[in-house]
Amino acid sequence: MSKVQTDRTADAIVARANARFDKWLDERHVATDRFFAWLLAGQWLFGIALALTISPHAWSGKVESIHAHVWLATLLGGAIISLPLLLIAVRPGRGMTRHVVALGQMLISALLIHLTGGRIETHFHVFVSLAFLAFYLDWRVLVTATLVVVADHLLLGLFLPESVYGVANPEWWRFLEHAFWVLFLISVLVYGCASTIKTWVGFAQEVVMLEALAERQLDTAPSEGA
Repeated sequence: MSKVQTDRTADAIVARANARFDKWLDERHVATDRFFAWLLAGQWLFGIALALTISPHAWSGKVESIHAHVWLATLLGGAIISLPLLLIAVRPGRGMTRHVVALGQMLISALLIHLTGGRIETHFHVFVSLAFLAFYLDWRVLVTATLVVVADHLLLGLFLPESVYGVANPEWWRFLEHAFWVLFLISVLVYGCASTIKTWVGFAQEVVMLEALAERQLDTAPSEGA
């Protein structure tokens, strides 16, 4: 086999491996979109149940009314998940869908933290959400999620600190503490995504090379009647 033929064969194998890898990654994106469709809907219902449990009603004299948190969980929560669910249904696996899902997921975290009055336990929902978003194997999605978390903690920490930290006058460095742990987790998740992508690319190349070798052996094998 000449050098030109060898180069063409190598290029064909690389192109075939890249196509195989892209197919696997697209399937992962679509599967993760479907996972978040169920997760977002479940978290919305959980937020409503949380609001009903914590502060279901407010009383003014003899008049009973539904607490504002119930309306907040129902209406705002529904608004948050509506666009992600729509894009998952009509544009699964697309880059825009992933970023909108990340936006919705982190806003749900902010809503749950607000509904629980900034309880520290609910802040763990942020870290779990980031870990779930890493299923996409797309570091840009994690950047979007991080920006949403930082903006939420910064703005609410300035104007409505009780909804984030549970106290009216938190220490000035509280925002930096939360940001540090988020960035630390993001650095680990980005490294994990990059390592997984590298492994998938290598595996795709090995699979395609084995397929090409098997095809070549079939082409060069003598026929039964020879």
